[in-house]
Amino acid sequence: MTADPTVWRVNGMPLAPATGRGPLDGLRVAVKDLFAVTGFAVGGGNPAWLAEALPAAEDAPAVARLRAAGAVVQGIAHTDELAYSLSGINAHYGTPPNPAAPGLVTGGSSSGPASAVASGHADVGLGTDTGGSIRVPASCCGLFGLRPTHGAVPTEGVLPLAPSFDTVGWITRDARTLAAVGDVLLPPGPALAPRRLFCLGGTSGAAATLGLPVTEVTLSTWDDPDPLLLAFRRVQAAEAWRGQGAWIEAHPRALAPDVEGRFRFGAQVSAGEEADARARIAAWRAELLELLGDDAWLALPAGGPGHPRGLGPAGRDDWRRDTLRCAVPASAYGLPSVAVPTGASPPAGLALVAPPGADRALLALVAERLAGDVSR
Repeated sequence: MTADPTVWRVNGMPLAPATGRGPLDGLRVAVKDLFAVTGFAVGGGNPAWLAEALPAAEDAPAVARLRAAGAVVQGIAHTDELAYSLSGINAHYGTPPNPAAPGLVTGGSSSGPASAVASGHADVGLGTDTGGSIRVPASCCGLFGLRPTHGAVPTEGVLPLAPSFDTVGWITRDARTLAAVGDVLLPPGPALAPRRLFCLGGTSGAAATLGLPVTEVTLSTWDDPDPLLLAFRRVQAAEAWRGQGAWIEAHPRALAPDVEGRFRFGAQVSAGEEADARARIAAWRAELLELLGDDAWLALPAGGPGHPRGLGPAGRDDWRRDTLRCAVPASAYGLPSVAVPTGASPPAGLALVAPPGADRALLALVAERLAGDVSR
């Protein structure tokens, strides 16, 4: 069968074989086009970037670990340009299909890996999550996805966006595979479940399926998310511009206008504004961790459903803000968060957010309570 060019930049049978045997034997991985894969250039979702990139001399550590554990790289899957979008729309390569909701986008920026997993052409989507780019496509496609604690999985060999928030994450059709990948990629950590869940955004019904006591709460940053979203945007954009601004200046109009605009916003962020934004984020993080204490996690919408594939720029901006409201707290605070399907149609998942280092506990709870396969 011909590979869908809106999903895959390049694929094979497989593209790169396993280098060892282990718990992931035979699993097929769709690698987001930000990761180094030996012998292939990183394209970053942009033809001009790809044209100047050299083949990687070695795998990114995350890719190497998966291959050593028995997984194969099925192919390199598309991303939103330089990972700085959330819809899954790429002006150069198209919009990958969402098998769970054909009229809607997959969400991004791990759009290609999510589509490959949702369609059954891969078992694992290896991607990145800076502002929601694992959890949002997982939610929009009815899949499972983990954003780990910031720094828990190495990001070497991965094209950066905003290093203060960048994480390596993954997407699967079932909870047990999600946990199996975690066993390979995550450092050791406790696997103790919380005693209760605090719920935002009317998620108590979905959260109750996990079998824990639930309590509806409110947070100022949820009721009025704009201050947190602005602080996050300033830090993210400032870092993104420092990383890629010189290339963007040298390649005018190489990016879609909305993506380039996000990068150029970073050039306008002053050092004082960035420092103030970081201080605000740190204060809000401390407040949330104090609320959670030692025995509670947070449940909130994971974002989704995806917006209509033909939605115009204004509508996409509104959808983006609503989605970031759900995704940014874990991103800004460096906390682990797992998106799980709820059975809603069209898909819109539930996100659990835990204190730092509780990645394995998140995966253990989800694998125990939600172990069914949601493939279609």
